[in-house]
Amino acid sequence: MSQDSKVKTTESSPSVLTKARKSLPVLDPSGDYYYWWLNTMVFPVMYNLIIVVCRACFPDLQHGYLVAWLVLDYTSDLFYLLDIVVRFHTGFLEQGILVVDKGRISSRYVRTWSFFLDLVSLLPTDVAYVSLGPHTPTLRLNRFLRVPRLFEAFDRMETRTAYPNAFRIAKLMLYIFVVIHWNSCLYFALSRYLGFGRDVWVYPDPAQPGFERLRRQYLYSFYFSTLILTTVGDTPLPAQEEEYLFMVGDFLLAVMGFATIMGSMSSVIYNMNTADAAFYPDHALVKKYMKLHHVNHRLERRVIDWYQHLQINKKMTNEVAILQHLPERLRAEVAVSVHLPTLSRVQIFQNCEASLLEELVLKLQPQTYSPGEYVCRKGDIGREMYIIREGQLAVVADDGVTQYAVLGAGLYFGEISIINIKGNMSGNRRTANIKSLGYSDLFCLSKEDLREVLSEYPQAQAVMEEKGREILLKMNKLDVNAEAAEIALQEATEARLRGLDQQLDDLQTKFARLLAELESGALKIAYRIERLEWQTREWPMPEELMEADDEGEPGEGTSKDGEGRAGQEGPPGLE
Repeated sequence: MSQDSKVKTTESSPSVLTKARKSLPVLDPSGDYYYWWLNTMVFPVMYNLIIVVCRACFPDLQHGYLVAWLVLDYTSDLFYLLDIVVRFHTGFLEQGILVVDKGRISSRYVRTWSFFLDLVSLLPTDVAYVSLGPHTPTLRLNRFLRVPRLFEAFDRMETRTAYPNAFRIAKLMLYIFVVIHWNSCLYFALSRYLGFGRDVWVYPDPAQPGFERLRRQYLYSFYFSTLILTTVGDTPLPAQEEEYLFMVGDFLLAVMGFATIMGSMSSVIYNMNTADAAFYPDHALVKKYMKLHHVNHRLERRVIDWYQHLQINKKMTNEVAILQHLPERLRAEVAVSVHLPTLSRVQIFQNCEASLLEELVLKLQPQTYSPGEYVCRKGDIGREMYIIREGQLAVVADDGVTQYAVLGAGLYFGEISIINIKGNMSGNRRTANIKSLGYSDLFCLSKEDLREVLSEYPQAQAVMEEKGREILLKMNKLDVNAEAAEIALQEATEARLRGLDQQLDDLQTKFARLLAELESGALKIAYRIERLEWQTREWPMPEELMEADDEGEPGEGTSKDGEGRAGQEGPPGLE
């Protein structure tokens, strides 16, 4: 083995980093793997943030579990080291494109403050154990510099979690715990510095029964710090200057903490109220409106029950407004994932193009009907079709009691009235009474929205009209003769339109020809007038006018003849 290879093998850390860098792929900072690693880094950072201070202020804790602390310390250091490797393999966005070049990633990372803090947090300060002894955990205070990774992980969690308000409250409680924990550790350390049991403010003398135990020491200190920082209980009066300074600092911290807690809780409550207002309509205005206009109690009760059903069962009727800030393509994908299975069950939409269904999904309007409410009545003009998402509806007689059929989830009605099918005997009128038996959730698709989408898909429109024609034939509501007559009338109308288009094209051609002749004649007259003006002045005529006059002179008779013929015969096509 050569000398160079021996040197490389002795440099263990660069070798490990180099191998890791070559084996790891480039991570997307918004991807799942990077998010998983951030969540993993929460544990070593929280360990150093909580345990190191506790070990430094409670000597019994440090002495009693030294081996365990050393194992945990160097395990967290290993995670810190791996985190640097991950940072060297985390891409960044440049003009919206993920940069995966490891050289550019490395050069960018080493120029940031994060790299400097990461290096300082990994400085081998533990080497001082040789001179100061292993019971000096304060040498590891530089590990606190990795706290920004904790904040970054919390921000990602809050963005990804389905319960952001609950996460904000949990994060706030964690911060409060850490502050009280640190304060309790400092209180115990100050009590030890001043002397245990010296006065009523410091920690009691451990020689007293029960106060020598580690658990009692920590709980007493934590309880005392909670009383100070929350200002909810009487605390002993300080007797020394150090105690006064500690109390003043805690009171200032308590004021800031109280303001922070109140602000955070107000923000959480506001966000929850805003979310409820966005998801569910405000019924207070409707209730006040009905009260001002003295709406009868029965109808008012039905309206209130409808609002209550929406809120209790988490029914949303304004999905369009909720998703309006998403890009159109992303909004379509969300709507497709939610509503496409329901739309694809409709018979007339089966076997249609996927792009057509995606556009139709964006047009669906959720509606909720209460028990006994009519969705449509016989004879009404049909302007929309309905798809049953949940609930049951009955086809009833005019008396509203006799039921002919019951429609369940996945069925649909009113589709024929929104498709212009030639020979449809029912026209666009409803042929039945549809009443909701309980609370029913429907999707409504208007005729205008369907026509707007089908205008870009003529083949799909023909397929849907054919399916509707088959349904009408089965129902004996298709007049074949009327359909043929309407088709013939439409073909004749189209033929006349084509003839009119051709005549219009011919007229436009003749008009363009006449306009060109008029412009040519006007130009010639202008040259003649100018020539006459030069002749009357008895000045030499410019060469360009003479050339123009010479060129126009032979055609003068022709022009006059042409004009005479045009005057006799009239403009072509206008006789």
